[in-house]
Amino acid sequence: MKNKMVLLLTCLLLGSCGNVSVEDYASQQPKLDLAAFFSRPVQAWGMFQKRSGEVAKRFHVCIASHREGERLILDERFVYSDGERQRRVWTLTPERPGHWRGTAGDVIGEARGEMAGNTLRWRYQLDLPVDGRHWQVDMDDWMYLMDDDTLINRTSMRKLGVEVGQITLFFRRLPAGAACD
Repeated sequence: MKNKMVLLLTCLLLGSCGNVSVEDYASQQPKLDLAAFFSRPVQAWGMFQKRSGEVAKRFHVCIASHREGERLILDERFVYSDGERQRRVWTLTPERPGHWRGTAGDVIGEARGEMAGNTLRWRYQLDLPVDGRHWQVDMDDWMYLMDDDTLINRTSMRKLGVEVGQITLFFRRLPAGAACD
């Protein structure tokens, strides 16, 4: 029993050592402006890696966007390496300076985002279909603006507090007037 308690306390302490705040990136440039970044069509390429590190799926995404008042609508169309197709439409709403909230059809409740400098952190729960079942997974997205046209995203996907995989995604804005293929 004593060994279990020591192990539990050690895990809790180690888990608290890795807390990075979005505010740690407040001075990083270029400054991320979501509405400006998504003011043109965007292509993205990504992969899902299992906990073991094995790449389970690769994907390409075309993202079109438009404004509805203050809200930013992102229409994402995914094509996966196995031929599967998926569409997710995000509705993003600024909440207060540096804070956003978002909804999408497969997002449970609302996503919460906080921004500082070149960084956005999104946290939300996703209804993820897996082998004919639906998993409720916690998503922790960290997005970093590298230059005016390039955004890198790294996501930790967890179920019941245990990481089940990671997503790496690279976004690239297209030139004005270009279409995503």
